[in-house]
Order: sequence, then C-alpha cells, then structure tokens
Amino acid sequence: MKTAVRMAKDNTLAVIFADFKEITKVRLAVSVVFSSIAGYFLGAYEVSISAIFLLAFGGYCMVGASNAFNQVIERDLDALMKRTRNRPIPAGRVSVSMAMTIAVTLTLLGIVTLYLLNPKTAMFGAISIFLYTSVYTPLKTKTPLAVFVGAFPGAIPFMLGWVAATNEFGIEPGTLFMIQFFWQFPHFWALGWMLHDDYKKGGFKMLPTGKKDAGTALQIIMYTVWMMVISVIPVFGITGRLSLSIPAAILIFLMGGVMLFFAFRLYIKRDTATARKLMLASVSYITLMQIIYVIDKFI
Repeated sequence: MKTAVRMAKDNTLAVIFADFKEITKVRLAVSVVFSSIAGYFLGAYEVSISAIFLLAFGGYCMVGASNAFNQVIERDLDALMKRTRNRPIPAGRVSVSMAMTIAVTLTLLGIVTLYLLNPKTAMFGAISIFLYTSVYTPLKTKTPLAVFVGAFPGAIPFMLGWVAATNEFGIEPGTLFMIQFFWQFPHFWALGWMLHDDYKKGGFKMLPTGKKDAGTALQIIMYTVWMMVISVIPVFGITGRLSLSIPAAILIFLMGGVMLFFAFRLYIKRDTATARKLMLASVSYITLMQIIYVIDKFI
C-alpha cells in the first residue's frame, strides 16, 4: 500500500515537473541561457562562477515567465492547433490562475536575480518580457510584422550576457544584438513555413507575405545574407573589444553559407522538407557561431 502511494506521488510530481518544463518551454529557455552565457564570456574581463549562476538562473526565470504569460494569453488559440492543444493550460492540467502565479513569480525572481548582477541587466530583462508578452504576442494574429517586433526581445540574450559582465552598453553588445536579431528572421520564417497550416488554425500570421511563396523565400535569403555579413563584422576591428580572427570569421561565414544554400533551395523547391532543413541549420548556426566567438577570444 505504501509503495503504491509513493508511486502515485512520484507520478504526480513527474507530471507537475513536466508541465512546468512545458509552460516555461525548457528547451527554448536553455538555448536563451546558453546565448546569455556566451555573451558573458565575450564581455568578461574575469570570469565569475557566481555571476554565471545568477545570469543563468535569472535568464531562465525571465524566459520562463515570458513563455508562461504567452501561454495564458494564447490558451484559446493553442487549443485550436495540433502542436499546442496538449499544452498544460488548454489540456486542463494547469489552471490560468496557477499559470499566472508561475509567470509573476518567475518575473520577480528573474528581475531581482539579474539586478544582483547590475541594474542594466535587470532593465533589459524586464524590457524583453514586456515586448514579448505585451507587443509581440498580441500582434501575432494581426500582422506578419509581429516577427519583426518579436526579434527585439529575441535578440536581447546574447547582448544581455555582455551587459551582465560589464554593466555597459555600447558597440560590442549592440553588435551581438544585431547578429541575433537578423538570425531570427530566416529561423522563424522557416519554422513558420513548416507550421503554416497549423498556425492558420490559430489565426497566426507568421510569414512575411502570409503565404509559402517566392516572396517569403526571397526575404529569407535577404535576411540570411545580412546575418552572414553582420556576424563577421568584428573581424574588421571596428567593434571595440569584440573581435574576431580571420580563420574564425571564415568558418562562421561558411556556416552561414550552409543556411544560405537551404534558403536558395527553399526558393526553388518551396516545400516543407527544405524549410525544416533550413530551420535545423539555423539552430546549429546560432549555437556553433557563439561557441566559435568564445573559443576565438580565449585562444
């Protein structure tokens, strides 16, 4: 009997933990934290383990809060789409009040934790939550420009790490911001292409032309090119302390070329399989690019 009760409790805790991970979008949150830590290493004069911990914890809280608020706001639309109907709120496993409690708690924890690093880091974290929940989320059903608006909070993490390390905002974190800003367009439009039919059920307008057509594919190509150019600008020595060696710049540019290849393939084929390859290439690009930047600084 005791074993059965213990197993039931364990199962309940496992479900609660799984729902918490889903409502905070753990994989997205971890990727954002990774970007922030990469930015921290690039900006830091001396690496502090305690600062990295605060940045990681505070960053996760801020992203988790944004995602929780988002799922509260979009709960009725999530119920209409196949990929989101089993999320905790539309599936009835988590109440709206509980989700709001989680979101508010994470917001407060995140802002306080980032403030312990410095006020500027907390300010940018708070701005990202506001833009994501109060501007980007409502616009998703009204205009494709929502992706442009969403690119601002989405580009903050890489920059945030530098600000956390230095308590300064200048050309260096601005460059990191621009790299991640332009990266988001091919990434999210490839995702929007893949999920276009499902997004339509929820009324989301995620593609720039509203269609899986040549116009959308052409814009993906254009933004990929801009991303490639901005990603290697530090090699020219015009971005302050943020620098890049020639070998690292060549490697990053070639990785961007892989994305550009799939972008051109999408323009030609206009199929979901190619959009998926582009999306996966974009995920690999942003991760490897940040790793190369960090390694290049320390070798």
